[in-house]
Amino acid sequence: MGVEWKTNNYNFDGLEVYLNRIQEKKILLDKHRPIPAIALKKIKESLSLEWTYNSNSIEGNTLTLRETKMVIEEGFTIKGKSLREHFEAVNHQEAIEYVEQLTNEKYQLKSKDILEVHSLVLNKIEKDFAGRFRTSGVRISGANFVPPNALKVSLLIDELIEWVNKESKKLHPIIRATIFHHRFVHIHPFFDGNGRTVRLVFNLLLMKEGYPPAIILKTDRKKYYDALNKANNGDYSKLLLLVIQAVERSLDIYCSSLDNTYDNYMPIQNIVEELDVPYGQEYISLLARTGKIDAFKEGRNWLTSKEAVFNYMNKRPKKRRSKFDVIK
Repeated sequence: MGVEWKTNNYNFDGLEVYLNRIQEKKILLDKHRPIPAIALKKIKESLSLEWTYNSNSIEGNTLTLRETKMVIEEGFTIKGKSLREHFEAVNHQEAIEYVEQLTNEKYQLKSKDILEVHSLVLNKIEKDFAGRFRTSGVRISGANFVPPNALKVSLLIDELIEWVNKESKKLHPIIRATIFHHRFVHIHPFFDGNGRTVRLVFNLLLMKEGYPPAIILKTDRKKYYDALNKANNGDYSKLLLLVIQAVERSLDIYCSSLDNTYDNYMPIQNIVEELDVPYGQEYISLLARTGKIDAFKEGRNWLTSKEAVFNYMNKRPKKRRSKFDVIK
């Protein structure tokens, strides 16, 4: 018997609003297809670099974004950084290239592909474990669960793959990929490299559906781990929101690179300074973080537009006048 998973209790109020907004942006992106090769190459290179930097940083790699770029693109050795950190950067980039080769709308997830991604992630780092399921128990620091017995790992992965390819077809692709992400982490099939592997494979599931990769940012590391712990208790709300925001951010990057739709986006502080609105920077930032307004994150800063803030103001329900209000 495998682990029984609940798939119908997300506790995610207003999910449709966020997914509808993402769908609108995906339609906008699809209108640009086929994307000119030069433009596509530039966008992919930029996102791949961010993906490698952030995914490795979440796991403790100390290379900066610039240093990661130098290691991958120039083959430089960074003084003061370990050999392992250099290999992690190169390995992850090669794993992205492998995932991109697999990506097409007819692709069906396979166990051998998961093992190959893991093998690339740990190439030249953990030779004995690369591309192999764990053979003994493990514990995860800071997690609120203990992964299943190693003897069950292969069966649980097979069940998860069956769920992804067949049983979950009615779910929205972003919800499917998010649940897959959590279940994979819960199984924890490898001794090392689970995080990087799952962020690669769950993006394969998104990319095959025509979405750009969802890059979990280093700055959201604590939020990410907290969201995974909540998912262990059946509450996917935080993890879904984090993934949705990551997908939306990548869509915004694509769209802004292909047209000028996002030229009017600016840091929230600038919005507050320029607009006469009854909201402060902290409140608008909260609206951005919770997906209530159209916004995306660059580094530690949230960017939005005046139009997004005005749209939120106009959609808010008007406060009813009390019969005790004085009419002047």
